[in-house]
Amino acid sequence: MKVAVYYNNHDIRIEERPVPEIGVGEILIEVRSSGICGTDVMEWYRTKKGPRVLGHEISGEIVQSRSDKFKEGQRVFVSHHVPCGECSYCKAGNHTACEFLHKGNYEPGGFSEYIRVPKENVDVGTYVLPESVSNEEGTMIEPLACVVRGHRVIGLEKHHTVLVLGCGISGLLNIQLAKLKGCRVVAVDIDGYRKAKANDFGADEVCDAREKFDVRAQRVVICTGAYPAFMQAFEKVDRKGTVLLFAIPDKNIEIPTPEFWRNEFSLVSSYGAAPQDLKEALQLIVDKKIDINDMITHIFPLEEIQKAFDVVVQAKDSLKVVLKPLSQAAAK
Repeated sequence: MKVAVYYNNHDIRIEERPVPEIGVGEILIEVRSSGICGTDVMEWYRTKKGPRVLGHEISGEIVQSRSDKFKEGQRVFVSHHVPCGECSYCKAGNHTACEFLHKGNYEPGGFSEYIRVPKENVDVGTYVLPESVSNEEGTMIEPLACVVRGHRVIGLEKHHTVLVLGCGISGLLNIQLAKLKGCRVVAVDIDGYRKAKANDFGADEVCDAREKFDVRAQRVVICTGAYPAFMQAFEKVDRKGTVLLFAIPDKNIEIPTPEFWRNEFSLVSSYGAAPQDLKEALQLIVDKKIDINDMITHIFPLEEIQKAFDVVVQAKDSLKVVLKPLSQAAAK
C-alpha cells in the first residue's frame, strides 16, 4: 500500500509498505478521506517526531474485521486517541489527560491507503457513519469534537461575548458552535479571505488584528499560533473571564502578571477530544447544525500530498484540505 511519510513540511515522501495485519478485536480500514490538521504543519512540533506517517482525521470502509462490534463494508470514522476509562483522570471526567490517550494511535497513520485499528480504538473510538454523512464530512468529526470539548472546558454559555482570534478552520468551527449556543461572537484575523469567511459563518463582528477595536470578552478562544494574538487575548479578556489556548505558539508566552492577578482572569488549555465530545460532534454533523461542506475547500489525491501541504502551509484561499485515494480524488 502507499503511505505518505512526513520528514518536514516540504519533504513528504510516498512509500510502499505492506498492508497491516490485524489481530483479534481489530479492524482494517481502507481510508476514503483524510483531513490535514493545523497541527500536522507545525514543524517545530512534528519534525522531532519524524519521520512518520501523520493523519488523524479519517473516514473509511472496514475491509477486514475481527471484532464482534463491526463488520466489513461499514463506513466509519475512527478516533486516533482513546482514553483507558480506568485511570484517575478518566474517572474524574478528564479523559484527555489520560496517559493511554496520549500514547495510543492507529497504524501507520491516516495518510495511507489502509490503517490497522487496535482493539482499544475499535471498542471506544470507532463510529459508524450514517448514509447522510459523506466521507469528507467524516474527516471533520475530530476537529469539531475538539471545539466541543474546548467549549466544555471554558463553560461557554449563551450570555457570553466570545472573542475568536484566528479564523482558520478551528476558528470558524468555534464561531459556528458559539453562535449555535446563542453567544455574541467577535472574530479577529489579518487575512482578508479568512475575515470574509468569519462573516460568512456567522460572526457578529469581524475585526482586523492590526487595527484597534473595542471589546470586553468573557471568553477568548485563541485559534492561531501567532504570538501577538496571545498578548491581544490578555488585553481583551474581561474581568473574571477565561482565555482558552486552543492553539499554541512555538515559544513560551508571557502572562501580564499584574492584570492576571488584579482582574482574576483564567488561562486554560484544551487538548484533543474525548468519546463524549466525538459523539456530540457527529450528531451536530448528522443534524446539519454546523456547516461542514463549505469548509472543505480542497481535495487532493494521496499521491499529491506535498501539494496539499503546500496549500495548508501557505494558508491563502483555503480552509480544510482533504486527501483521498487517487481513484476517488477530484479537485474541488
